[in-house]
Amino acid sequence: MPELPEVETVRRGLAPIFEGSSIFGVELRRADLRFPFPPNFQARLKGRRVATLRRRAKYLVAELDNDDALIMHLGMSGSFRIDAAPLPGDFHFSRSKHPAHDHVVFNFESGARVTYNDPRRFGFMLLLAGKEIDAHPLFAKLGMEPLDPAMSAGALARILQGRATPLKSALLDQKNIAGLGNIYVCEALHRARLSPLRIAGSLAASGKPLKALERLSTSIKAVLTEAIEAGGSSLRDHRQTDGSLGYFQHNFRVYDRENAPCPTPGCKGLVARVTQAGRSTFYCPACQK
Repeated sequence: MPELPEVETVRRGLAPIFEGSSIFGVELRRADLRFPFPPNFQARLKGRRVATLRRRAKYLVAELDNDDALIMHLGMSGSFRIDAAPLPGDFHFSRSKHPAHDHVVFNFESGARVTYNDPRRFGFMLLLAGKEIDAHPLFAKLGMEPLDPAMSAGALARILQGRATPLKSALLDQKNIAGLGNIYVCEALHRARLSPLRIAGSLAASGKPLKALERLSTSIKAVLTEAIEAGGSSLRDHRQTDGSLGYFQHNFRVYDRENAPCPTPGCKGLVARVTQAGRSTFYCPACQK
């Protein structure tokens, strides 16, 4: 499933097309994705101008000029393709052009045409009143954004204090931090030299930020920022809107590198893989404590 960097890459690619543009019409090629489309979906979008396109966790939120919001989630394999000529600064996102998987087409008055393609159909789209977003079940319990300036060692101490779960599980819990996924948690923990198996609350037992939490806060932000700059990671379905691959996967230190030498200078350990909550965790037992 696309993680925060991939979704942010999509947002940056679509923003020049969506923001400030009016929707001329919406074509639906089927009645549902993961869920049925909202009632009167096409009629409610027709003629609406998109004020802003933002990201919350792994959701895209297009705020409309009537205070409604179009919520979009990519699921496992969803992507957007810009079929018309993009606007200047064409950092945009695209993938499969197989017409059987083109399920939603947004036509803008500018002449731009954006197609949502989703072979597995685990993505979805909702329409909510803007004032309802924060209280909606999808958003009500989401935690802090990891790239928020408020994300700090102190914030992590408050989030992790008293947590008896493994550190990796606590970081993946969207109620604690919104948008972090398996790949980037593995990478951030390796940079911070912290074991994913460590009890999360042990890092905040004193009630005060530790140097380890300072390293973790810095590592989370650095990994996500670098991944966004690289256009995300392309493992299976992810591509950018011009059809090119993201390339952060070439910078992985531990993820999917079982038995490879640890890249930490001076460390002689090998990358190990364990299973946590049904997911593969990659880390170096020698230098991550």
